[in-house]
Amino acid sequence: MKSNSSSPVKRTFLKDYRPPSFSVRSTDLKFDLDPNKTTVSSKITVIRTSCTEASDFYLNGNNLELLSIQMNQEELSESAYRMDSQGITLINPPNEFELSISNRIDPSQNLALSGLYMSGDMLCTQCEAEGFRNIAYFPDRPDILSKFSVTIEASQKEFPTLLSNGELVATDKLPDGRHFATWIDPHPKPCYLFALVAGNLSVLRDTFVTRSNNRVTLEFYTSSSDLDQCIHAMKCLKRAMKWDEEVYGREYDMDRYMIVAVDHFNMGAMENKGL
Repeated sequence: MKSNSSSPVKRTFLKDYRPPSFSVRSTDLKFDLDPNKTTVSSKITVIRTSCTEASDFYLNGNNLELLSIQMNQEELSESAYRMDSQGITLINPPNEFELSISNRIDPSQNLALSGLYMSGDMLCTQCEAEGFRNIAYFPDRPDILSKFSVTIEASQKEFPTLLSNGELVATDKLPDGRHFATWIDPHPKPCYLFALVAGNLSVLRDTFVTRSNNRVTLEFYTSSSDLDQCIHAMKCLKRAMKWDEEVYGREYDMDRYMIVAVDHFNMGAMENKGL
């Protein structure tokens, strides 16, 4: 089954805003990367925020091939949900449940460059403002915040660098020349701040010691030919972090801070946490 985005852009007004009836406590994502057929497996823990009346749960999803959908580890019957061109509606689900969905996407054909797309020999994401729905079925709205755990699997030859938000907690080789990396972002965020980069990148490393004496690893990822241009940028980054502490009392709260500087990215910059 495949959903496609064909509706015109709908204008959104503040007067039409309604708080979400469900929140997403945690999101676990697994990417099996391939330029033409990437499989995305998601597992989200969902809690009803308003129990005053029965309500459905809507997950946005554009240009996704649905492979499977399970609730609490049991396959959902077709009577339990509806699909349309914009996503999936769960019909009056329980107050708390775990939802597992597997879908397939084609980054090489994502010419809108929204979601996960192929540019040259790299895979990049752009999820602001509503790009995450092109990656996985999810309530793609900025007022739903979730903690994210992300595991990325790919060919080590094609994509030796695997990056996402947060802290790197595991990495290893896999059979058939593949490898994986697992990232955990401990800070709840809306899905439009999700980021993933996979490619063959060089890295410039340094450290920054915060005022609480925490050592933060700083990394600039770019092509090998542009690495020397990151030296000045690294100095600027360290001065900026020090300035944040002195002027605003804002101390960086993670162990790693990464910047990817490549021509393939179609936006100027993003405030993705940690990446």
